[in-house]
Amino acid sequence: MASLFKVDINKLKGVGTRSAQCLEKLGILSVGDLINFYPRAYEDWSNLSTFSAACGKKEQCLRVKVVRECTGQRIRSGKMLYKVEVTDGTNIGEAIFFNNRFTPQSMKNGNFYILRGAVKNTGKKYEIISPKVKDVGSGDSIFPVYTQTSGITSNKISNFVKVALDMLPEHITETLPGWILDKYSLCSYDFALKNIHFPKNKEDLKKARDRLVFDEFFIYQLGLGFIKKQSRILTDVKIKENNTQKFYKFLPFELTNAQKRSIDECVEDMISGKYAMNRLLQGDVGSGKTAVAAAVSYLVGKNGYQVAVMAPTEILASQHYNTFCKFFKNTDLRICLVCGSLRAKEKKRIQQEIEWGFYDIVIGTHALISEKTIFKNLGLVVTDEQHRFGVKQRSALINKGISPHTLVMSATPIPRTLALIVYGDLDISVLDEALPGRQKIDTFRIDEKKRTRALKFIEKIVNEGGQAYIVCAGIEENENDIVDVKTYYDKMLSDIFEKSYVGILHGKMAPNEKDEIMERFIKGELKVLVSTTVIEVGVDVANARVIMIENAERFGISQLHQLRGRVGRSEKKSYCILVSNSKSKDSNQRFGAMISSNDGFYLSEEDLKFRGPGDFFGTNQHGVPNIGIPTKYEDIYLVKKAQNAALDLIDSGIDLTLPEFKFIKNKLSKSFELNGANSGQGVIF
Repeated sequence: MASLFKVDINKLKGVGTRSAQCLEKLGILSVGDLINFYPRAYEDWSNLSTFSAACGKKEQCLRVKVVRECTGQRIRSGKMLYKVEVTDGTNIGEAIFFNNRFTPQSMKNGNFYILRGAVKNTGKKYEIISPKVKDVGSGDSIFPVYTQTSGITSNKISNFVKVALDMLPEHITETLPGWILDKYSLCSYDFALKNIHFPKNKEDLKKARDRLVFDEFFIYQLGLGFIKKQSRILTDVKIKENNTQKFYKFLPFELTNAQKRSIDECVEDMISGKYAMNRLLQGDVGSGKTAVAAAVSYLVGKNGYQVAVMAPTEILASQHYNTFCKFFKNTDLRICLVCGSLRAKEKKRIQQEIEWGFYDIVIGTHALISEKTIFKNLGLVVTDEQHRFGVKQRSALINKGISPHTLVMSATPIPRTLALIVYGDLDISVLDEALPGRQKIDTFRIDEKKRTRALKFIEKIVNEGGQAYIVCAGIEENENDIVDVKTYYDKMLSDIFEKSYVGILHGKMAPNEKDEIMERFIKGELKVLVSTTVIEVGVDVANARVIMIENAERFGISQLHQLRGRVGRSEKKSYCILVSNSKSKDSNQRFGAMISSNDGFYLSEEDLKFRGPGDFFGTNQHGVPNIGIPTKYEDIYLVKKAQNAALDLIDSGIDLTLPEFKFIKNKLSKSFELNGANSGQGVIF
């Protein structure tokens, strides 16, 4: 199997230059890539209907007999119309094809076929328009549907996959130990590869799908498990005095019980344990994660160690710096900011003072990872917005100290059912209380006809001294009916707002341009910011009171909730307006959830039901599995099984250099870049 990844796709029988180019667009460069290009869906042709029962419904399958062969006629548009008269045994109908003489002429009088399509009744007869056709004697009833691109169809990809599967060796090397297959009732890898593409029945498809989904989650859990085991190492950072109560007196507000509980959990990790803390602080928008991080930073700083706080953007890093300066105003701890925009001379000076130990708390961006940023005695690493930083980046900062404690903050609520799995390498603290004074954000759904009215409402809020976000799914005008940033800025706002009040922000802008626009919005110079989702991550603009999200049907619940969290950061009433013409059931359910609740943890559970666990792993975090198979809410049981299997393997202390673990070792190395030895545990990478 591995050798097929070395066979170029254009070497596959039937694949010409044009097809090879189309497959490359889908990420298929080799025969091995094609075999691992799993179907996105399946068509079940086993449930047969009749003309009368299928009429008016979505695609249905009918077993028919041809009673009169193909006839053709040219219609006004110049197209050829072909008709084949068929019967389902009770009713007579016509299969109608446009400009397709090959399929209808292959349907012979007296032969039986299965047609798949939509049936309608004209009043005189039944018709099935442009149906798919299969021979009754083909034996298969479930057919794969592949993601396709311009120039290549799902059927063509299916034919190529059949040829590719014939190139597999008679016996495919198993990728998992036999005892795991037996314990967790998994089919063989050979069976899974063949039946994920061309299953004989639903049972075989489920077995194949379960095995391949299990494999990906297993590798992910195994990688996190090893990272957690390796991170449970002795630390030289000794926290002797718990002085967090003293820090509370410096704060201009009372902490919530959830904040105090989370701080206590961190303190217990660092004082009573001999191992380095490795903890996730998970909280919804407005739950007060920064205050918790500040309290833990005070604890570490007053015990004689340095703290590094890393944020994903300069704006967010500056925001943390300003907040920390307010919190620590009456303390003797010294704080500095390190980011890319600093002048070279100033940055060099600050980095030198960090190395001397002059600063107790160092806040910055990726600049903290730079080789030139050296800490004298790093005791705590805090990373904000965990999903923007991978395992590798976090490790790079941790390695600047000798086993420092680690606190990871995330404003992305994850269902409790998945939190322990997604963050398998971390202990978890949850902030499940909103800060006092934060009002519920009123959320509305409108269609495009009411857009002008909504803009007038935004104008009213701006005239009252407030600010607003308008979020678009696209950057430039397109043909997919997606409202875009540039059109909005140029056309839609011109009759309502002065251009000098409106800013535009999107991912194609240079970083310094984006920062300048965001700074002007934060300062209140701009009243309306028309943006893509680049505003999603936690910049605090207390004056922002309205967010209007165009094409809201294109976003998941969790992303809509994260966007909504850009407003409602003061005691003034705030609003979220979802603009969509979609009438789909899924969209209406998502909007209903958003309108009914502001609770991020509840909404994340609802989002999980819509998206499945695979999409929750599909973040930018380094090492997460690329499942390749759409996952469902019901797949949580597979995730749990994979986690248990990974823990079994880790606890057994098995040597991964043994031949039977070659696949696992290679996958771990590729996904997590885990190398070296885990001494004392019997596990070698």
